[in-house]
Amino acid sequence: MGVDRRAGQLLALLREADPRLVVGKTAADLSRPESSIAQSSLFTGATHEPQLYSELKKEIASADRIDMLVSFIKWSGLRLLMDELREFTENGGELRIITTSYMGATDVKAIEELWKLPNAKIKVSYNTKMTRLHAKAYIFYRNTGFTTTYVGSSNLSNVALTSGLEWNTKVTRRDLPETIDKITATFEYYWNDREFEYYDAGQKERLACALKAEKYFDANNAEVYTMDIMPYAYQQEILDRLEAERTIRGYTRNLVVAATGTGKTVISALDYKRFRRHNPDKPCRLLFVAQREEILKQSLYTFRAVLKDANFGEMFVGSYKPESINNLFISIQAFNS
Repeated sequence: MGVDRRAGQLLALLREADPRLVVGKTAADLSRPESSIAQSSLFTGATHEPQLYSELKKEIASADRIDMLVSFIKWSGLRLLMDELREFTENGGELRIITTSYMGATDVKAIEELWKLPNAKIKVSYNTKMTRLHAKAYIFYRNTGFTTTYVGSSNLSNVALTSGLEWNTKVTRRDLPETIDKITATFEYYWNDREFEYYDAGQKERLACALKAEKYFDANNAEVYTMDIMPYAYQQEILDRLEAERTIRGYTRNLVVAATGTGKTVISALDYKRFRRHNPDKPCRLLFVAQREEILKQSLYTFRAVLKDANFGEMFVGSYKPESINNLFISIQAFNS
């Protein structure tokens, strides 16, 4: 494509009085998306296609207003676009973002960095049991009428924007105005829905707690957090003996040996629950060590169910890194590292 034609397309993106065309710059000097601003197209991650994050960076540079709708935001993905978003908002551009605490995937750091941007507004849904947002959309409004949007499978993560097997459709107002209108109207509906709450400095701890709860939440077993888990007779006998060793004999270090399938994790969770009840003024820290991630995950679910606390404990295994070590479920490998 020749310089003159590229300049013409850029001028279609920007108003004549746009500050990005001053200080000795012409339209030909400005970056533009590789894909058409007038014709819709599909991105499948193929090697001959431009990477999605590269296109988004260029869309940001020529937008007048931006809306983003994603299930989660990772710092690894956001930092790919952060310089452009910072420049965009510092020059007066309005940025609105809707996201959720779904699956605990969002990084608090990413939300905090976005919140610090001028002219940026963020809304978060903490009630993902009722609001299961899976839609992903990046909308770039232009006062010239060349609005574009990317709708598909990519959340704001490094993998999704660079190397993941993601499909995204770029929709332009020039050839699909009705679709653009529907996308923007739906975004406005979500933005005004009370399920999505404004994020500010006072929401950091709430967001962190919501993400932590979502990270290990098992939707198929949600009801266990409201049920009383009672021990079998033989489990109660073990619990009684442990209590006697502590209170009568003064032995605080005890070992329980039981066959596979007898519910040793339930016994330990019930014993910890009683210990915590008897020591309300103590931190009552817990260290649970096992050899495999699946065992740790199941054990964490068990403790949460017994304690009726969906936020209890964190895992330290594989990709799971704890923010606190007060109640830690850790693999042998991580423990020895």
